[in-house]
Amino acid sequence: MTTDTTDITATTTTAAPTMRAIRQDVLGGPEVLREVELPRPEPAAGHLLIRVHAAGINPTDWIHRATPGLHLPEPPFVLGWDVSGVVEEVGPGVTLFKPGDEVFGMLPYPHGHGALATYVTGPARSFTHKPAGIDHIQAGALPLAALTAWQALVDTANIQAGQRVLIHAAAGGVGHLAVQIAKARGAYVIGTASAAKHDFLRGLGADELIDYRSVDFAEAVRDVDVVLDALAGDYGPRSMATLRPGGLLVSIKSRGKEADDLRAEGARRGVRVEVLMVEADHAGMQAIADLAASGRLVAHIAGTFPLAEAAKAHEAGETGRTTGKLVITVP
Repeated sequence: MTTDTTDITATTTTAAPTMRAIRQDVLGGPEVLREVELPRPEPAAGHLLIRVHAAGINPTDWIHRATPGLHLPEPPFVLGWDVSGVVEEVGPGVTLFKPGDEVFGMLPYPHGHGALATYVTGPARSFTHKPAGIDHIQAGALPLAALTAWQALVDTANIQAGQRVLIHAAAGGVGHLAVQIAKARGAYVIGTASAAKHDFLRGLGADELIDYRSVDFAEAVRDVDVVLDALAGDYGPRSMATLRPGGLLVSIKSRGKEADDLRAEGARRGVRVEVLMVEADHAGMQAIADLAASGRLVAHIAGTFPLAEAAKAHEAGETGRTTGKLVITVP
């Protein structure tokens, strides 16, 4: 990966501050990601300027990198939503943070991207203080995936102690955090994952595990209160057979006609269907920080990559074999 540098002809004695970033100028494979030098942003009112130390990556990163017509305009753009770092400056009106504070959070999804850089700006209330007991890599892995799980299981489903929760792709980025959040709420957790990942999930507290390669979960599971579907496709419709009457299916992947069809099928079967897109949320981040500080929420780090090797991180993520999260470190 090469670094582009742009000559900046100073009109004063001091050149404008710059930063390193991973930008893409076209849609495509991991090879379109290039390290460049860009102007360092300035924090607007209500925003923070953060020196990034770690940035988790998620499936949405490589989906947006390659797919036209999604939420973002045409490139060039800098991807990344997960941020852990140190406050460099605060914009007018910010009272929650001061320069030097260690913070973590998710840039507003989907239009607030830009975490794969040495500096980023974002609304102050998208962040919270990083717990002292976790490092930036752990904190950088949490925001988008943990917020997705929290908003699905707590804000949307309001799961209670003793309820039965089925989590698909339980060893994935969202899934393994959802297992921990559900257990922290006292739920009985059933997870689908390949057999090789069952011991890992038992270690997180999963009560029952199904090898999706050899067992049809739709036949094996019944009387579920909540399903968290992180896969879409036929998983949503098949999951409805596992729900009790009036149960809830939360899909985090279905969009457009697929989502409409899922809702219609839910109405036919007498179950509730919700389609969720994660939102930046200060209160949610604080709840996640509290769980992380207590040791009840830990991101499994599948691998770390320096900023200059972001393309390799995307390649690793796109294999679909990752257990937990991949994180970009920003020295």
